[in-house]
Amino acid sequence: MLTTFQAVSKGYELLVSDKVASQTQTWLEVQQCTFDMETKQGYRRILITGIPNGALYRLQQKFPANDNNKSLYKAVARLRDALERRCWKDILQLTAQWPEALKKDSWCYLSIKEQQVICQLSAEPLENENQLIHGDCLQVMPTLDSSSVDLVLTDPPYLVNYTSRDGRSIINDDDDTWLMPAFQQMHRVLKNNSFCISFYGWNKVDRFMEAWKRAGFRPVGHFTFVKSYASSSRFTRSCHENAYLLVKGRPEKPTKPIRDALPWKYTGNTLHPTQKPVKILTQLIEAYSQPGEMVLDPFAGSASTAVAAWDTGRRYIAVEKDVNYHAIAQERLSRLGQPA
Repeated sequence: MLTTFQAVSKGYELLVSDKVASQTQTWLEVQQCTFDMETKQGYRRILITGIPNGALYRLQQKFPANDNNKSLYKAVARLRDALERRCWKDILQLTAQWPEALKKDSWCYLSIKEQQVICQLSAEPLENENQLIHGDCLQVMPTLDSSSVDLVLTDPPYLVNYTSRDGRSIINDDDDTWLMPAFQQMHRVLKNNSFCISFYGWNKVDRFMEAWKRAGFRPVGHFTFVKSYASSSRFTRSCHENAYLLVKGRPEKPTKPIRDALPWKYTGNTLHPTQKPVKILTQLIEAYSQPGEMVLDPFAGSASTAVAAWDTGRRYIAVEKDVNYHAIAQERLSRLGQPA
């Protein structure tokens, strides 16, 4: 018979086997405790929210916590804390270290919603899970299965032949022959009813929009990221970046859509001449994908999208053609303990 009793944030939690659930319920009623009971697989989880004076001592005496139960509760408490913080990497790291017996017992403590999250995270790991690939995305993406990606988030060359103040440049930023075939492949590998978010050069929007629509994407939103500084000054002071929200199929609208104007935090462009802030990418990933899903960035640069995917518990495929930026991305991801 498994019986455990432990303090939780909303009161006291009691887990008992089905065999003694009826007797336990009667005993709690006699003690005039206020409680809710939830049926689990072979167990009952009882949340005690009201305990009269003197009854707590009797509860602790009737349901003493042994060392095994204390270890189990500590493990589940850490798991629940990670769930509440939406820190999916902590969830994966925690459960990966648990012995099978602990995994089996801890399952009974989780709500149905929590169980669904864990199932989603552990379901069907892909062969190409969490990869940083050095190569041309036009050659790499055809090797990916159709409808195998949950979200595309990418910052492709803007077609402006950009050179930073310190002389760094972007491969294929002066040539648009890659534009159409790249987005055709992104559309193919993206699952139906899913999102693609693409940054773009505002003065080349006609070429990008043509490529997106011909590939099969449909624009449904537009983001402006407002800077506190000007990245250039010509006819106007350039104080923002833009990205389009594109869809394949007809995904459901989010219950709480994020704002289409978001603040920008300067990265210093230390790793890449057009380095995007991880915080912005994190917001986009959380808004348009679910934990455990796969995020693709065919123009990875210094792997900011991959870092944001990892931080939010998503998986990633990041492709970078430039050998120098790939090496920087490799080093960056290795510091997170990630495949690179």
